Amino acid sequence: MPWRFVPLGLIVLVLILGYVLGWHEHVTLSALIDSRAALQAKIEAHPLLSAVGLIMGYAFATAIAFPAAALLTIAAGFLFGWLVGGTLVIIGATAGATALFLAARTAFGTLLRKRVGGRAAEFAKGFEEGAFGYLLVLRLAPIFPFWLVNIVPAFFRVPLRIFVAATTLGIIPATYAYAYLGQGLESALLSASAAGRQVELHDLITRELTLSLGGLAVVAALALIIKRRVAEASHTPNEGR
Repeated sequence: MPWRFVPLGLIVLVLILGYVLGWHEHVTLSALIDSRAALQAKIEAHPLLSAVGLIMGYAFATAIAFPAAALLTIAAGFLFGWLVGGTLVIIGATAGATALFLAARTAFGTLLRKRVGGRAAEFAKGFEEGAFGYLLVLRLAPIFPFWLVNIVPAFFRVPLRIFVAATTLGIIPATYAYAYLGQGLESALLSASAAGRQVELHDLITRELTLSLGGLAVVAALALIIKRRVAEASHTPNEGR
């Protein structure tokens, strides 16, 4: 087995192992609510260690593409507050996303670039030239899975610094929004209790929030389109010269 596949292979292996062991069954909103007192006590006793643990845990979950990003971000806001929790999530998510990006690029990036041609090659060139803008739009848009946006740039010549910068900036709005929802989880619990039911994740993640994040992606996409049009116009010679 070529060495370049080892990092990505380990990530896939850990993800499969996690599903086999049922890790996803323990990462639920009800589990967070049930254990909130114990978690908050540990954070108060060891604030720095808890913060580092959150960063490492989120980075690990992101690197193996574990499908619980929204819930983990809400938990961070619930336990640490929206500002601190959101900031810790941004650090961990960027680190984990970068690890997956590098693993995918090591495994497949060079091989696919050698085989691509025709219109696909033209698309690849366009993506690479405007990598920051494209990645920023993909990060802002809530319709694309986070793990997918970590892998796709690995198939192009996207510099690591561009990937890290676009990822960090692009996830800020959604991260702080979800962390803020987590900070208000207590009031949601009280409302649900008064209504005689348990609070669900959809009670926190509203359609309005999703549309707002989608609006940010549209604004970023429009800015990217306008920038490209201006650049094309500046390189087009005037008629009659």
